[in-house]
Amino acid sequence: MVREISAGGVVIRKGKGGWRMAAIELPLAPTTGTPRSTKRVGHRPKRVIALPKGLVDPGEPPLETALREVREETGLTAVPITKLADIKYVYVRSWGEGERVFKIVSFYLLRYHSGRINDIVPEMRIEVKRAFWTPLPEAPALLSYKGERDIARLALEYLQSLPHT
Repeated sequence: MVREISAGGVVIRKGKGGWRMAAIELPLAPTTGTPRSTKRVGHRPKRVIALPKGLVDPGEPPLETALREVREETGLTAVPITKLADIKYVYVRSWGEGERVFKIVSFYLLRYHSGRINDIVPEMRIEVKRAFWTPLPEAPALLSYKGERDIARLALEYLQSLPHT
């Protein structure tokens, strides 16, 4: 089985309404009208909301990958707070030979530093339809993937455990 290692981030920012989190919406595949990362035969296309993440480059530490992917996919720069967790799953590639892939994604809690949400290069629109802020408490219900919903819950629990949040 093929193995993939990725990293991503939960970027948070505190405002008047409380903690907000950066999320991305994936574009629909041009030929099928379905989200690029799913196979939905016979169903209406459904938007896919996810956390920014991507493959770890050779020799690149996972935290650097998470910061890079956040910058590329959301337009934001962030500073690390803590590692939240690793999620592990198996998927079948929808390209090539359709191999089964065992994937590990390390997620980090990151604090917003600078940049404008959704200010990404046009070439990135192949991977990201839009990036946006959402209230962190609502993120577990909004995110499309179970593992990422669990990560958002962990981020919220971590912030709630701090004395001055």
